[in-house]
Amino acid sequence: MRIGLIILPQRPWSEQADQWRRAEADGYDHLWTYDHLTWDPLEGTPWGATVPTLVAAATVTTRVPLGTWVASPNYRHPVPFARELAGLDDVSGGRAVLGVGAGGTGHDARVLGGPELTPGERAARFEEFVDVLDMVLTGAATTHDGPAYRAVDARTTVACVQRPRLPFVIAANGPRTVRLAVRRGEGWATTGTLRRSEAGTDDAWWDGVARLSDQVDEALAADGRDPATLRRYLSVDAAPTFALVSAGYLEEVVGRAAALGFTDVVAHWPLPGAPVYDAPESVLDDVAALLPALQAVEPAAR
Repeated sequence: MRIGLIILPQRPWSEQADQWRRAEADGYDHLWTYDHLTWDPLEGTPWGATVPTLVAAATVTTRVPLGTWVASPNYRHPVPFARELAGLDDVSGGRAVLGVGAGGTGHDARVLGGPELTPGERAARFEEFVDVLDMVLTGAATTHDGPAYRAVDARTTVACVQRPRLPFVIAANGPRTVRLAVRRGEGWATTGTLRRSEAGTDDAWWDGVARLSDQVDEALAADGRDPATLRRYLSVDAAPTFALVSAGYLEEVVGRAAALGFTDVVAHWPLPGAPVYDAPESVLDDVAALLPALQAVEPAAR
């Protein structure tokens, strides 16, 4: 099992740098930050830029993979974004990871004044976004004329260090996007079928996660893909109870994720007193002591 940590880009870099250094030193397997302009649950709080944060994080870490949790088409175009991703992979020495999803309906979806999209329209745009990203990152030149995006002779002058490109971890909570994750992703990520406010209980949330994991198995079988080639990432803080409320509770969460075949779990750096992820930062000391035992947990075979 690999354990990841999300560090929200809320602090000035002079304060945030130590968070990234500490997380790597504590032994986490991968580190992430959100890709939003603002995030509705923390509306009105300071919010930094995603790729510059990750580039800065690359300069204060040496080992740990660094990624977006998760980027979306809500305010991005795949051509310039591909250039940023290739640059991050270059600066980090081949440690960049693209977590990418369809995008929700919050502020990021409205800020540029575009029309509100249906779930089906967002899924179609997402498929095109991922396909064009892949083409730009792996091809010498890309020309594309689609419903959502156009590209004319788009080129990446500095290639990714990782070949053929940085890995894609595709967020998918439904059948269409699950198929995309199987087709294009090195990893699949999920927050489950229920939002925190909808789940009611942790058990109800876990039931939805189990059903999604079964959908991934079915999609892999239909595609003829070896299940061992797709890593499975679970965003455990989408459940009603914050996973880092205590180190002991995180241990329970990791066990449940492993039993469903997840290879990776991702939790959040605590935000004391905030509406979400509320816990004292001191819990990170307890988690750090437990990490080797959690990393030794074997995911169930799928």
